[in-house]
Amino acid sequence: MDGGRIMRAVMSFSGGMDSTSVLIRLIDEGYKIDCISFNYGQKHIIEIEKASQNINYLKQKGYDITHKIVDLSSAMSIFHSSLTDDDLPIPEGYYEENQMKSTVVPNRNAIFSSIIYGYALSIVAREDVDVKIALGVHSGDHAIYPDCRPEFYQSLESSFRVGNWESNRVDFYLPYIDGDKITILDDAMKSCDNIGVDFDIIFSNTITSYNPDSSGRSSGKSGSDIERILAFKALGRRDPIEYVDSWENVLQNAIFVEKQYKDEEYRRRLNDIQYEVTRNSATEPPFTGEYWDEKRNGEYFCICCGHKLFTSEMKYDSGCGWPSFFTEDDNGSIEQVEDRSYGMHRVEVKCSKCDAHLGHIFNDGPVNKGGMRYCINSASMDFKEE
Repeated sequence: MDGGRIMRAVMSFSGGMDSTSVLIRLIDEGYKIDCISFNYGQKHIIEIEKASQNINYLKQKGYDITHKIVDLSSAMSIFHSSLTDDDLPIPEGYYEENQMKSTVVPNRNAIFSSIIYGYALSIVAREDVDVKIALGVHSGDHAIYPDCRPEFYQSLESSFRVGNWESNRVDFYLPYIDGDKITILDDAMKSCDNIGVDFDIIFSNTITSYNPDSSGRSSGKSGSDIERILAFKALGRRDPIEYVDSWENVLQNAIFVEKQYKDEEYRRRLNDIQYEVTRNSATEPPFTGEYWDEKRNGEYFCICCGHKLFTSEMKYDSGCGWPSFFTEDDNGSIEQVEDRSYGMHRVEVKCSKCDAHLGHIFNDGPVNKGGMRYCINSASMDFKEE
């Protein structure tokens, strides 16, 4: 309720991880929700069955949710996509690889959104309420799926408003448009706690795989599988769904696939010293790095992923020949790993976001600043002057 008025939302509910997270969030925010699932001839049609299972579970918990299934399989059977065409294999690998474009269903989200928008306008007419159209699109989709990008929905909403009466009462709600799978899962965990439902039960009733087996078990190898597995890993959780292989094996495969893809990307983007330092734990010679004597005000970011690590206020001259910092950024979350290479016992520091080698940490820093010295390779950082 919002000031005594019922808050209404309509959402596209595939039964996957993203839309399920949106559903839990909407419940947490107090919306009365209508879910629409689409049968468009997708090979992973089991996702609609999973969607129904979660709706039933939530109803048992006392949440009143309307669920409708719209059959578009005949109309969309004429479209070309590996998601719908039995003659086209589902590609395996990292979810940003170019071959994943074969999973694009042309104009799919425009079609879904058009139907949902019409349904939302019908609710406006029947109930005299404003309506949100909630979708689980996110930044991880932007590279491969053009119809998941912010500019697409901005343009679509403008067109819908031009072509409909009462369109000022309908708005798109895209809570994860700038987030990724990790953001989505983290939000879902909080929402599940808030509304008193079991996270593992909810997400065991989801499927992200584009090529599950005949029993509905996820392959663990499609791009969508890899993205999901890595998100659970990042949050330190075991995925509760059933895979054709053990969790340990699908996790190791996902890590390998990501590393292989990212390594190729890093080789293209980084220069030789940056690559050797960050990916192979090399050390640049002292007094040679770009930032060892840097004195300008600014911030230091991981050269590989752009994660913020340090600020100039944390930097000091230790005389060692490498950039030195007495602490890290509040959100740096720099990982510390025991390092016994070269017959020494040291503590390596790595970027928590992309596993890039940064340098080492020692306990000979300024006593009045905590006594620590982050000894960092210039080649591992990008400096941005303020």
